[in-house]
Amino acid sequence: MAYGYSVSLTALQTLTFYNAIANNGLMVRPRLIREIRSKDKLIQRFDRDIINPSVCSQETVNKVKVMMENVVRRGTAQNLYSENFSMAGKTGTCQKEYWKSSGNYISSFAGYFPADNPKYSCIVVIHKPNVAKGYYGNIVAGPVFKTIAQKIYATSPLIDKVNMPKTVPTRIQSSLDNYYTKVQSENKSMPDLRGMEAMDAVALLENMGARVATKGRGRVSLQSLAPGTTIRKNSNITLTLL
Repeated sequence: MAYGYSVSLTALQTLTFYNAIANNGLMVRPRLIREIRSKDKLIQRFDRDIINPSVCSQETVNKVKVMMENVVRRGTAQNLYSENFSMAGKTGTCQKEYWKSSGNYISSFAGYFPADNPKYSCIVVIHKPNVAKGYYGNIVAGPVFKTIAQKIYATSPLIDKVNMPKTVPTRIQSSLDNYYTKVQSENKSMPDLRGMEAMDAVALLENMGARVATKGRGRVSLQSLAPGTTIRKNSNITLTLL
């Protein structure tokens, strides 16, 4: 058991235990989908399913957290340590199919981040790494974990909800009204787009089957096709922005 060769768990099951430590002992069932929606209508929600409210005492959780953080700080995965980003986890290295031939390994790293305030848990398992380049968990799987962790944390928004203004600014509402009026027209003639926001003008023309190129930034000041001209499918139209 100390070496783990008799443990029969999938990677996701293993990660569930690590996630429980990050959750201060609360073990939850992994879920791939939080909810199903059709536009703004909620079809089905998958609520959190608690497997075990406490896998161990809080005292034990605190000790395990310190050990897992020290694995990265000064342990087997100290090559992953960064003073700008904290991670906690455990390396894993074992042989596979050793009864057939030597040199076949499984390298892994499982843990969570940031270590001081866990938000995500992750496991990386790599089968049969190139032994010439390395096969230990900290050398093969650890750097992948670190790359994933830093990418997710660096690109995740700090807030989940943005408070929108109760009233739409006049300029934006005017642009919306202008776009809506033009898009309701069923004819295929070139509208007068001068003064329209570039994003709205491009969307309008592409919905009419045209191919659009833009020059500059801002609002439409010139259009290559005169207003009233019939727009044929795949017509090339250039909009000059100012």
